Amino acid sequence: MKSKYVLLASALLISVATFAQKDQIKAAEKALKAGKSQEAVTILMEAESLIANAPDAEKAQFFFVKGNSLLDLANKNVDANTNLSLAAKAYQDLIAVEKTSGKVKFSTQAAVSITDIKFKLINGAIADSKVDKHSDSAKKLYDAYLLDKKDTINLYYAASTYVNAKDYDAALKLYDDLKTLNYSGKGTSYFAVNKLTSQEDFFITLQERDRMVKMGTHEKPRTETVSSKRGEIYKNMALILVEKGKTEEAKKAISEARKANPEDTSLTLTEANLYLETKDFEMYKKLIAEVLEKNPNDADLIFNLGVLSANAKNVADAEKYYKRVLEINPKYINGYINLAALKLENEKVIIDEMNKLGTSTKDMKRYDELKKKREDLFKATIPYLEKAVELDPKNVDVSKTLLGVYSALEMTAEYKALKAKIQ
Repeated sequence: MKSKYVLLASALLISVATFAQKDQIKAAEKALKAGKSQEAVTILMEAESLIANAPDAEKAQFFFVKGNSLLDLANKNVDANTNLSLAAKAYQDLIAVEKTSGKVKFSTQAAVSITDIKFKLINGAIADSKVDKHSDSAKKLYDAYLLDKKDTINLYYAASTYVNAKDYDAALKLYDDLKTLNYSGKGTSYFAVNKLTSQEDFFITLQERDRMVKMGTHEKPRTETVSSKRGEIYKNMALILVEKGKTEEAKKAISEARKANPEDTSLTLTEANLYLETKDFEMYKKLIAEVLEKNPNDADLIFNLGVLSANAKNVADAEKYYKRVLEINPKYINGYINLAALKLENEKVIIDEMNKLGTSTKDMKRYDELKKKREDLFKATIPYLEKAVELDPKNVDVSKTLLGVYSALEMTAEYKALKAKIQ
């Protein structure tokens, strides 16, 4: 007889707890509607321990109110980063509960809020990067990826941003995740301007972007074709491993990548660059020959070979590649710019020697020789710089470089004509 009273008391306790729980959710809703989101969060924290045993409908309502309250706090800039993450977690818990129960009431609204949080994180990451807060930026981008793992570009940007933050361990981990996913980044990107923030948002699919434009939240849609990022990913992985003294691991990573993606010439270039970094010039030349055999008329590829050669101080090869680029595409502006830069690199050596000379007859004779050599160097750059200015008159840096050359050679008429054009 005594045990029956115990059971009755237990049932009564559960019933009282359930009513208290419902009352707390209602009280939190009321506080949120009154603009007291912090009070709503505090009320819900008191009910947190009881929610595990609540019916699914009540759980869903609890997580919905919790998510809304935390998001409101974030929107008011109250510990925004933390509250955005906690709000997203609450909405995800809500969606999981309704998916299990099969009864959908709040999930659609929660999904919209998750998308909103994702874009807030991305825009926050962009703002952080602009003021060199790269670690914070990378964390937000990674959180945005965790919210929507189909949107793998945020994982890629998070890894790249960790590189900017010089957090190479974090970058390597995310690059390894990208490698596991066989991410290339190749495809089409969809953008539209968010009317509320005036920032351009990225969308995974054309349908998602067009839906937001149709809803009126976004405008000025645009589409962009994106090339493969595999080469850059494996290059950065390799460089990080080399930096850590793990050269053999770097070589293995690139080799495995090439086997998995045999048609991706950017990976061959990355491997070539790795052997260049480790001063294995024979292997470097072999890989370069392999690239050229596959793509003898690829201007972008040959330009990259020129850059690699220039970085290796192999001026003759760099000049040969840049000139080959211009044979293939006479309007390839970076070919002209880099040829001029290649020539101008020698100026510092000449100036340094000139500054060390004295006033003896021998030194004065050498000074005149060096002055003539410097003038010849400047004269050699003029055709490339003039062509670059012709192709891109708005390129201020190139115009300023050409003005400097004109000035050094006392070409007053040419200097004045160009100066008038860029003012």
